[in-house]
Amino acid sequence: MSPRSYQLGQRQAAVDETRRKVLDAARALLADPSGQPGFSVDAVAKRADVARATVYYQFDSKAGLLEALFDALAEDGQMDGLADAFTDPEPRAGLGHFVACFGRFWASDRLVLRRIRAIAALDPDVGPVIAARDERRRHGLQILVGRLVSAEAEEGSRTGSGDTDVLVNIIHTLTSFETFDALAGPGREPDQVIPVVTDLVLRVVT
Repeated sequence: MSPRSYQLGQRQAAVDETRRKVLDAARALLADPSGQPGFSVDAVAKRADVARATVYYQFDSKAGLLEALFDALAEDGQMDGLADAFTDPEPRAGLGHFVACFGRFWASDRLVLRRIRAIAALDPDVGPVIAARDERRRHGLQILVGRLVSAEAEEGSRTGSGDTDVLVNIIHTLTSFETFDALAGPGREPDQVIPVVTDLVLRVVT
């Protein structure tokens, strides 16, 4: 390895480590049991012991930081398993995979996700970021429900294409963080209510 390549590798490792420190600081700040409301780039920079400019260099904005944190939570929540929902040849089983995947995701760090979504509800810069992710979930459901409706129409067990939008809207609500959070209540984690939500979803599409 040339000295230049070694130096570049060291530099990238330092950048990656700083990024990890900032994300860990953001997560810790949001998970603070005191519920302190002052989530900001300045507060995250202070907790990570880096300059404010470093956070902006890595993430561009508070919205960019929260989006990156959402990605990290998705990795922890095994969101890569979402592919199973679209590769299973049985549409109902695919919906089951979809529900389970989001249940695991919502349980990856329930308090942090709750607070991110609370920030999104109030911050006009963060709101569109979370709304766009919710729309991706809706788009996935449009594909899965569309497959189910088409398969059942071919079998003669369902008629009318107007079912699809209504079904998608209902299942989108059932698979939201807010639904899992409410059903779990104070005594359970969101992934523990996966069977309940799965049953509700399958009843909706029956």
